[in-house]
Amino acid sequence: MSDTSQTTQFKPPGAAQEALLRRLIDVVATPGSRISPHDRSVAGDILLDMLLHATDRERTLCASRLAVCRDAPRRVLRYLAQCSFAVAEPLLERSDAFDACDLVEIIQNSTPEHRLKIARRRNLCVSVTACIAQIGEPHVVRDLIANRNAPLAETTVDRLVAMSRDEASYCAMLVERAELRFSHAMAMFWWADTATRRKILTRQAADRAEMINICSDVFEMAAAEGWADPIARKALQLIERRQRNRGAIAKSPYDSLEGAVAAAAARGMDAELAQEIGYLAGIKPVTAAKIMSDMGGEGLAILCKATGLKRDYLRQIWIALRRPLELAPGQPNPVFTNVAETYEVLSVAKAQTTLRYWNWSLSAAFSPGALRQAQEMGEPANEEDSYSASQRTARLVFGN
Repeated sequence: MSDTSQTTQFKPPGAAQEALLRRLIDVVATPGSRISPHDRSVAGDILLDMLLHATDRERTLCASRLAVCRDAPRRVLRYLAQCSFAVAEPLLERSDAFDACDLVEIIQNSTPEHRLKIARRRNLCVSVTACIAQIGEPHVVRDLIANRNAPLAETTVDRLVAMSRDEASYCAMLVERAELRFSHAMAMFWWADTATRRKILTRQAADRAEMINICSDVFEMAAAEGWADPIARKALQLIERRQRNRGAIAKSPYDSLEGAVAAAAARGMDAELAQEIGYLAGIKPVTAAKIMSDMGGEGLAILCKATGLKRDYLRQIWIALRRPLELAPGQPNPVFTNVAETYEVLSVAKAQTTLRYWNWSLSAAFSPGALRQAQEMGEPANEEDSYSASQRTARLVFGN
């Protein structure tokens, strides 16, 4: 045989391997109706073994071919999806063959680029979104929250709300999610920005009218029992329509809530007056302190609107707290302007619900031991603490 014929017939090293790889890809990419599951499985085993020794160019070729094949062997797909991002991208973006377990494995064993692409996929399930949230990479989590095709379990929303204390960008995104519950919103309010607070107060707060009507006779029963049952008393505290503590007026050195606010405006707010205002308003000292110390100030608008204080008393409380109404002569303080607008736009019923929920969750269920636990961000002490909405909200608000 001449040298020419030898050259024509001889193939460079690796040509057979490349040809076999392509044939095996053809086999596993063949529609299910044209090949037996057994043949596909055997071909997939051989293909995977070859891919372990292949180049990224060959892996990318395989991933691109199999990205649209629902019947491809999942073990092959999982391997390719955990290769370099350039190899995995077509599968992560287009493949419908992965189930939740596959995606969780990929999330746990890949890079932030892989996780970001998965966070943007359509039709994710709650176990996958929970896994992404648990890893907690901010840029990935933001895309996850923005993805309306990525449902969030309640426990995942719990986690994301807690994370939003340190990642402020989550707040504005979470408030747009349908899964956000009232308890989540009421906790997140305390560290949210001004615009998000406004959305929380206008969208999340309810008027409790139906609950009040249904439970109206229960108030009479509890009163007849002298409010001796602490569980009923705690629950009815949240449902009750009246906000001011009528019994406190007779014991107060001031003739009314308005009188206490006027005294604070005249001489400045101190701890004793703040506690007295809270007492007359029907809220516990810890709730009053949280509202008075909040620099955003919307809580003051809630306090005034819920208790029937006229708008001028909101101004007086602001002055009593030594906060400026103007930044310069003729230049209104935008913080107070926002607080005043909040007072105007919120209904009395919604303000009362918000104030009562804060009081219920931040104080009624919050023992000194639970407070220490929250500050340490420890685990709930018992099952009741784990499931209780009030305990969970308190841990979120007061935890470090």
